[in-house]
Amino acid sequence: MGAAMNPPSMSEAKAPASRRRGRIQLLLIVLGVVGPMILATGMYKLQFWVPEGRSYHGELIGNGQTRADLGVTAAEERWQMLVTAPTDCAVDCQQLVYLARQIQIGLGRDAGRASHALAAAQPLAADYEAKLSREYPQLQRYPLDATTFSKASGAKATPQLWIIDPHGNLVLRYEPSVKGKDLLNDLRHLLKLSNIG
Repeated sequence: MGAAMNPPSMSEAKAPASRRRGRIQLLLIVLGVVGPMILATGMYKLQFWVPEGRSYHGELIGNGQTRADLGVTAAEERWQMLVTAPTDCAVDCQQLVYLARQIQIGLGRDAGRASHALAAAQPLAADYEAKLSREYPQLQRYPLDATTFSKASGAKATPQLWIIDPHGNLVLRYEPSVKGKDLLNDLRHLLKLSNIG
């Protein structure tokens, strides 16, 4: 009669269960690391679970455009509120220039971190030019290349107000109908979060 088979020892019986538990733990660790990345990519690509709320009032410019892409050549190392006038600087444009100056004053102790400017594609009316020289001594003025501006702004012919960071990147864009309080809150929030400018 052949030799009786030896029953598996206790330690041999525990080995497959231990190995299975180790594999499950490894799988959970991998899912914990890779899972959120897959979820975030899916949310971005498929636009699901994207929050509707936002804390700013202008149109966020997140495509890497700069001041130069608007057709404005300038070297400013502070935050800037830039009013662009692709046509003549009429009532809406003049209102935005006034608003930009008031916002800078409204910044209080942070006023030195920002500037206000006007970029116009056409020469200003003589009376408005005189008013700017007299009442807006800190207003920076630049020529605006209308062709470059129309490509960057989607051929909008209305004046716009742009918030530009100290590196020259476009951050937010506003229509002439913007409320001063909303613009001031946005700029204060940016200055609070920023370590530059």
